[in-house]
Amino acid sequence: MEKYSQFRDRGSGISPFIPSTTPTSTVTKLLHGALFLFRLPLFLSYSAVFFLVLDHLPSFIIPQFVRKLLLWTLLGIPGIWWVDLQLDGVKRGSLSQQPSSRFPGNAQRSVIAAQFTSPIDALYLAAIFDPIFTISYPNTRKLQRVSLLRAILLALSPPVLSPPSPNNLTTLRALVEQNPHRVIAVFPEMTTTNGKGILPFSPSLLSAPADAKIFPVSMRYTPPDITTPIPGAYLSFLWNLLSRPTHLIRVRIAEGVNNDSSATINGASLTNDATEPVSGEEEVTPEERALLDKISDALARLARNKRVGLTLRDKAAFIEAWNKGRK
Repeated sequence: MEKYSQFRDRGSGISPFIPSTTPTSTVTKLLHGALFLFRLPLFLSYSAVFFLVLDHLPSFIIPQFVRKLLLWTLLGIPGIWWVDLQLDGVKRGSLSQQPSSRFPGNAQRSVIAAQFTSPIDALYLAAIFDPIFTISYPNTRKLQRVSLLRAILLALSPPVLSPPSPNNLTTLRALVEQNPHRVIAVFPEMTTTNGKGILPFSPSLLSAPADAKIFPVSMRYTPPDITTPIPGAYLSFLWNLLSRPTHLIRVRIAEGVNNDSSATINGASLTNDATEPVSGEEEVTPEERALLDKISDALARLARNKRVGLTLRDKAAFIEAWNKGRK
């Protein structure tokens, strides 16, 4: 992959956009092929029934616990049975001793800032927290509310360099105030990586109200080849997902932080009008930059990787070079 060396982070040498691969023998490929052919029709038919029918039914017909059970069934078809869940700074085996406020959703007004690597990210978050999903964009504090299916497909979509019409955008403050008992899920990196680096954040997290807890959440996969840094890789994703006997998810949750910069800036109280689009880096105050850095550092620590300086434009250029190299 030397020809893609210009897309390595200069400080760390990390290449966050190169797809992960796992070498296998010929016999293993044959076994994986048989498993793939068995699971594929079951996975596709179950997904179609859920997203086309069941996901649109009202909550009095499909209660939340039933919806989560249906999602766990969907996760179970490709063999995602084992999830290693840990809280940052908490000894293994002592989760039950922690206060409920350490978990998103148990604390009122919760926001998840999740690492973004795979379509499974949104599916797992939905099965655990049943959050409201959003799409973040560069250089604006506003974001877009989307469905679970749209959040899943976002992991296989190319990076979006500019936000859509302002009429389709909202803020975290508005979402939290309208849904105080729901978790809001944000992917601040705005696009997927292979899990080896944390991209610069969108300023969308800065629109969170001061009384909301922002929880950094990292999800890592073993084998790592179900990450989707390349958009449009539907076939390879399905093969890697359905041909393996099982997958392990390592989930790490950091302690929630508050957006104190939302309360006052330079001694002046903020209102909802203060969440207008940000046109450049210089409009982020030092207090706001410190908050984004704190959350980004927490995600890098949880994921055992490093922050990188590559942006959405770098990924768009990488995808163009990758597609040319594959022809």
